[in-house]
Amino acid sequence: MRKKSILKYSISLLLLCAPIYIKAQTNQTEENIHYYPQRYGLRVGADLFSLSRNLYDKDFSGFEINADYRLKKKIFAAVELGTTEITKDEENLYNFTTKGHYIKLGFDYNLHENWMNREDMIYVGFRYGFSTFSQTLNSYNIYTTNPYFEEGTVTLNKAYDGLTAHWAEMILGIKTRVFNNVFMGFNFQLKALLAQKQPEDFENLYIPGYNKKYSGGIGVGFNYNVTYLIPLYKSKNDAFSIPTDKKSKEEIEFDSLEK
Repeated sequence: MRKKSILKYSISLLLLCAPIYIKAQTNQTEENIHYYPQRYGLRVGADLFSLSRNLYDKDFSGFEINADYRLKKKIFAAVELGTTEITKDEENLYNFTTKGHYIKLGFDYNLHENWMNREDMIYVGFRYGFSTFSQTLNSYNIYTTNPYFEEGTVTLNKAYDGLTAHWAEMILGIKTRVFNNVFMGFNFQLKALLAQKQPEDFENLYIPGYNKKYSGGIGVGFNYNVTYLIPLYKSKNDAFSIPTDKKSKEEIEFDSLEK
């Protein structure tokens, strides 16, 4: 009878101490794990390609600003706003000037798995683009094989206003953090024209934000950008974690502060 009482008391004591032991083990485990919370915020910047083109191309004037906002760990809402004025010779037949503004809205999806507190991106994206613009047919060349008529250039300066275009584009790009909150990257764009308003007697050969229109309503683009992140908050729900002992944990925290 006495042995049963001792056994019963021992089992009760073990059951009482078990939660304390488990909690202590859990706390010890958490102390040996270092977390790198993900930063969420607004990233704003500009297209360096169009800005630099203003310096070396006398027939081009324009700029583009861009921004993205992190919605989830791998998903970013994105927007681009720009203005363009460009004069072009199309196959030595037409000389025309296109001037207008555009906006592109969409999202980016990061395919890259970052290590610790890195925030680099290898991403694919989608944009819907809209542009409002005007075109001026400056001149056109007359070509003839008839000896009674001379070849020459006719100066016209005929303006077409109130033109619009809608398109969709797929994006493949890279973005990397070069300083604490400064990112640089580039992307390639493949565009498909959805709808457009154009003059009856002159085709839209160039569309701001869409660029040159090739046969079949296909366009391409390139963007080289620099952006600055405005951090708003950190999320530990999707944080990167790494097991570490006390010494290496302090070293990692120091390295993180240095970066």
